[in-house]
Amino acid sequence: MSFRIGFGIDFHQLVEGRDLWIGGVKIPHHKGAKGHSDADVLLHAICDGLLGALALGDIGVHFPDTDDTYKNIDSKILLEKTFQMIEEKGYSIVNIDSSLCLESPKIKTFVPAMQQTIASILKVLPEDISIKATTTEKMGFVGREEGLVAYATVLLQKA
Repeated sequence: MSFRIGFGIDFHQLVEGRDLWIGGVKIPHHKGAKGHSDADVLLHAICDGLLGALALGDIGVHFPDTDDTYKNIDSKILLEKTFQMIEEKGYSIVNIDSSLCLESPKIKTFVPAMQQTIASILKVLPEDISIKATTTEKMGFVGREEGLVAYATVLLQKA
């Protein structure tokens, strides 16, 4: 069997007047992530990790923010399309480990829904999707609640 590992990272500004989508779940908050799509920072990091594992470029190569096709698109669709590329190469997902950096809101109660959402798209079990969160102790743009960051590491296995 052949294994491949990939790493993804994504950043988005937080602004008033936008919904906050993380891990395919709408999170109640007074700010949302700014972006061309729905700006789901976690799903974007996972997409980049999947693409990186097979040296397929990054999310911007496949879903450019200059293409109106992807304007305000649901990032779950981007994850589905990315996963199709992975399957076409004959790979499946072993597991995903991810971390979010944000001061607020606290996401602990939303993690099971995020795991279920992501797992259903990627054809794995929810327990194969790890989602952790941390603050930056009020330091930097994350600490000032100007933005959020997601990191994702993925392990793929050749069928």
